[in-house]
Amino acid sequence: MSKLALIVAVLMLITGIAAGYWLASHHPPSEAELTAPAPLFYRHPMNPEITSATPASDEMGMAYIAVYADNRRPNEPAGSVKIDPITIQNMGVRTTVVKKDILSHIVRAVGRVAYDEERIVRLHPKVEGWIETMRVDKTGEKVTANQDLLSIYSPQLVVSQQEYILALNNLKGLEQSPYEDIRQGAEELVSSSRERLRLLDVPKHQIYDLTKNHNIHKSLHIHSPASGIIVNIGAREGQYVTPATEIYMIADLSTVWVYAYIYENELPWVKPGDLVEMQLIGVPGRIFRGHLAFIFPYAEAKTRTIKVRLEFNNDELLLKPDMFAEVTIYASKQVSAVVIPSEAIIRSGTRDKVLIVRSAGKFEPRAVTTGLASDGKVIILEGLEAGEKVVTSSQFLIDSESNLREATAKMLDPALRLPKINPLQQEEMPHHHD
Repeated sequence: MSKLALIVAVLMLITGIAAGYWLASHHPPSEAELTAPAPLFYRHPMNPEITSATPASDEMGMAYIAVYADNRRPNEPAGSVKIDPITIQNMGVRTTVVKKDILSHIVRAVGRVAYDEERIVRLHPKVEGWIETMRVDKTGEKVTANQDLLSIYSPQLVVSQQEYILALNNLKGLEQSPYEDIRQGAEELVSSSRERLRLLDVPKHQIYDLTKNHNIHKSLHIHSPASGIIVNIGAREGQYVTPATEIYMIADLSTVWVYAYIYENELPWVKPGDLVEMQLIGVPGRIFRGHLAFIFPYAEAKTRTIKVRLEFNNDELLLKPDMFAEVTIYASKQVSAVVIPSEAIIRSGTRDKVLIVRSAGKFEPRAVTTGLASDGKVIILEGLEAGEKVVTSSQFLIDSESNLREATAKMLDPALRLPKINPLQQEEMPHHHD
């Protein structure tokens, strides 16, 4: 080959390579490149509120993250999140179906046995005098109704007995009187004298003896008005007493009260009449059954609990005041409502929300109004319907991404960032004039 031909071949080769490079760099864009969205802006990798119109890096050298137009549907909230199946599996995301259920509740508390206040008798004398003989002089003793407790000497009682005997003698002398008014007056005098003795707590057997034998008794017998246990003795033999003196305090222990304290969140469940079971260390193996009798209308300032009163039968006298017990209140209230597990609730302090499964891998945050809670379940008053799916685990990770998406959407759309003003409220707003 001649030298000229060799030169021509080399020039053609260089020309072809140059043309190939030019064509490669100026080829028409592919369909994928035509459809690829351009970034709207670039945001700081740690603070989504710091943005840049062009690619940039933060102070640590980390590249800003490109933000593209949100492809969510118009009826979806700004915080919707889409996660691929592999990531969902790695995160351990679990879901459950929202359903209607019937919730009940059991309240457990510590109780203290106390006297039944309606079965406590405080015995006071009706007259002034001196205690001569005490037949019951020890606390803790059992007494029965109408049992003779003590004798008291009272000058007032002696005078009242004398008046009664005089009235009886007067009636006897006037029984044959031809004047009916005189006979009737004598009978009324006897009746009033006898009634005075009765009101002074003179026992029936002494009044009977006084009526039949006209024997004046120096001492008055005081009997127990009820059966029970002597809780307190306020006087002793030889002591001068007045109607202000409490001689005995008698408590009937056939029924006892038990005081317990429940927390505020348990208050909506309980009501008077609920069944109560009680166990005591001092009576092992026994379960006592009673009922909730009263809920006090105030809370304890220090413990922030509410006091309740329970009633129990105590015919065997096994329940002793000031014993401590374990109390179980079976709340009769049952609620049928939309229910989800408690762990599905995301509590942010200002509102409660859950993550809804919109479709495979797509999640939406939704604010909810919660109600009563029991046994790891919570009632949803507003925000959910039966049949929807909610996330029950790893929802905090998804919620973090959702909050980031929502913040980004608010920066893109001023309508989401600024609160809407009611036209009526706008008219009422004051106008400032220069």
